[in-house]
Amino acid sequence: MNISKVERRVLNALALGGHIAFQKDENGQIETLDCITREGWFLDGFDMSLFKKLRSKRMIVSHNGGPYRITRRGIEALQAARQA
Repeated sequence: MNISKVERRVLNALALGGHIAFQKDENGQIETLDCITREGWFLDGFDMSLFKKLRSKRMIVSHNGGPYRITRRGIEALQAARQA
């Protein structure tokens, strides 16, 4: 599966222990997103369109309302991109 450079950067940060934190509004819709590395740094260039793209490809998932983390599919896509 082809993934862009920005997607690869986000997936790499998540694979190394980062997460995607989000805030919801009163209707339950996601209002703000932040991709945070394990060191606590915020990734620049992470927005709602990139989040939707990764979620639609099922490369990230949230369990029980927690932060979004990388899935096995995301790890495999990242490994395939490194080998290409």
